[in-house]
Amino acid sequence: MVARVCVVGSVNADLTFTVDALPQPGQTVLASALSTSPGGKGGNQAVAAARSGAQVQLVAALGTDAAAEHLRTHLQDNGVGLNGVTSVPGPSGSAAIIVDANAENCIVVAPGANAHLSLTSAAVRSVVADCDVVLIQLEIPVDTATVAARVGRDAGAVVIVNASPAARPAEMTALAGLADVVVVNETEADAWLTEGRSPVPHLVITRGPRGASHLAGGERSDVTAPAVEAVDTTGAGDVFAGVLAAAWSDGIDYALRRACAAGALATLVHGAGNCAPYSEAIDDILDARLEDRVDDDPTSPTRR
Repeated sequence: MVARVCVVGSVNADLTFTVDALPQPGQTVLASALSTSPGGKGGNQAVAAARSGAQVQLVAALGTDAAAEHLRTHLQDNGVGLNGVTSVPGPSGSAAIIVDANAENCIVVAPGANAHLSLTSAAVRSVVADCDVVLIQLEIPVDTATVAARVGRDAGAVVIVNASPAARPAEMTALAGLADVVVVNETEADAWLTEGRSPVPHLVITRGPRGASHLAGGERSDVTAPAVEAVDTTGAGDVFAGVLAAAWSDGIDYALRRACAAGALATLVHGAGNCAPYSEAIDDILDARLEDRVDDDPTSPTRR
């Protein structure tokens, strides 16, 4: 069964600088390369979910600038439905990304149209309601994210919140109370474990090249990621979240393994907007890992 995923989030035009080392405060460094590409956490996650095999609709806001049309085309070319995408006067969202020789990055985001995304339209709310999984992140107003979560929950959808960029705990209380799954990176996980936020049924902690952890009902399970030679980690977390949403209804362990594999593959590609792997590539790397485990098990009857 093909999952119906609605992503509610941001769409940006990315400007990426490649440098030897990330600049320190007050320092100027020269970039060895400069590129432009589509991005934004919402757009990236929608493309990742679609490429991994889900039926995807995006709820987002674009500006009235030249970038908006390029972003629309990119999303449509990747099979993302735009029934929930609206236009607001002014610039679209944009981001400046700096990537160093170790594939680490730092990002500055100008929200633009993303700051004006709302679900006041009945037509847009119906897009959110007509899905199996609602995936939300926080490059949009928290109030808008909360409305989307409530609409999704009322419709019986699984609500997944990628709580990034990190918000203040007080801002997240209502949204967390509506979430079935919260995805955070390990630097943000302590806040969810220790600051008394509303408990969520499933907490997923991404750990970069070390994979991910799943906490539910007092139990914890860890999933490793395939070992790769990363060239750019930008967008890998978005790919993880999009693929996790697309596969969630097929079982948590399966979804986590697919998401970890897809996130690893995403680091092999420069830029965020086009780094998501297709379903076949995810299948191939998972099959290869399974074969390696069988070959390493001396008790396996299928060991070659």
